[in-house]
Amino acid sequence: MNEGLTHDAALTVTVVLDVLYFTVIQVQAGWRVTYSSTKVCALRGSTVVLRCTYSYPSTTTVQKSFWFTKVQDRKKVDLLTDSQYTGRVTYSSKSKDSTLTITNVGNSDSAVYKFRFITTQQRGSYTSDPGVTLSLTDLHVKVGTSIFSSSWADLTCVSSCTLPPHSSYIWFKNGEKIPRKTSSTYSDYFNNADSYSCALQEHQDFPSPPVCECSKASLCVSESSAEIVENSTVTLTCSSDANPAANYTWYKKNGNPDFQPLSKGPELVFSSVQSSDSGEFYCAAENDLGRRTSEHFISDVKYAPKLPSVSVSPSAEIVEGSSVTLTCSSDANPAATFKWYKRIRPLNTFMKEHSWSSTTFNPRSGEYYCKSENKLGRKRSGYVSINVKCE
Repeated sequence: MNEGLTHDAALTVTVVLDVLYFTVIQVQAGWRVTYSSTKVCALRGSTVVLRCTYSYPSTTTVQKSFWFTKVQDRKKVDLLTDSQYTGRVTYSSKSKDSTLTITNVGNSDSAVYKFRFITTQQRGSYTSDPGVTLSLTDLHVKVGTSIFSSSWADLTCVSSCTLPPHSSYIWFKNGEKIPRKTSSTYSDYFNNADSYSCALQEHQDFPSPPVCECSKASLCVSESSAEIVENSTVTLTCSSDANPAANYTWYKKNGNPDFQPLSKGPELVFSSVQSSDSGEFYCAAENDLGRRTSEHFISDVKYAPKLPSVSVSPSAEIVEGSSVTLTCSSDANPAATFKWYKRIRPLNTFMKEHSWSSTTFNPRSGEYYCKSENKLGRKRSGYVSINVKCE
């Protein structure tokens, strides 16, 4: 809580409820933190911004401020030093305001975020409760059919947690934006070949999985995520209009003509999908009247760069005036871009940015390393030492 405070004044908590937003103020003898909201819901893969303001007695000065979610060895772990958030977290401060920005949020980012500041006053540290609870969600299209027409459907864009009020939506039909449709609901006549999806106006890059109207002679295969990211939960769903009801079996195509079933039932669930799960999947629906198989479904798992490795060519002794080639290798999907650095204490010097993995230059003795990066994250290689021999 507010460990380290030397004041004896009673702690008062005021909660102001305004529709879906909360403002919490904690005050103790001139110490205060105000969160703009204590509950935030965000789409997976989007960027989240958390804000607070704070104050303290005029007789002291702030030495450090940071946000945290974890406590290790009785110490709060600054998000900037937490490996889970490497390359995805930035702080912005103005006067007595603090803003935390987290990019590409995923399931593991669901947590309570708290702000802490440390002052020059003896034992003058302050941590505010209850913090900001971040929840992650995906959009889904809920289909309701009309009792008057089997081809007419009422569509609703829904999520697992409450999004900001007055949100503006976008609807897509067969991948094309439907003009002038900004509410969370949409109605239309379905054709068998049509598919629909929705997105928030400010997050057009994160649409819901499309829904389709299946003909009685075919199967539909849909996935729970528009883009499959490593460690997320992915569900493949097989559906058909069969009478009697069909039994479903899932298979993975692996070059073997004797396919072995992966699972039974309409859903194939990956609770923590990995890059090794990439492949071609299909389902089979069967009842007493026959059997049908779906088209192959390709699962392309995206993931942040793996730990890069650096090689040096030539690897033998390097003579002054000659050139050397550094090559950085890092497995990533989508493919990574690279930045090269030379270590000059106390700061690292940025050398050159490339969209390829190798750079050739006339070196000076020192330690070099690279960073590989894609939209899902970044990784830094270990150091490689180059010793240049003078002739």
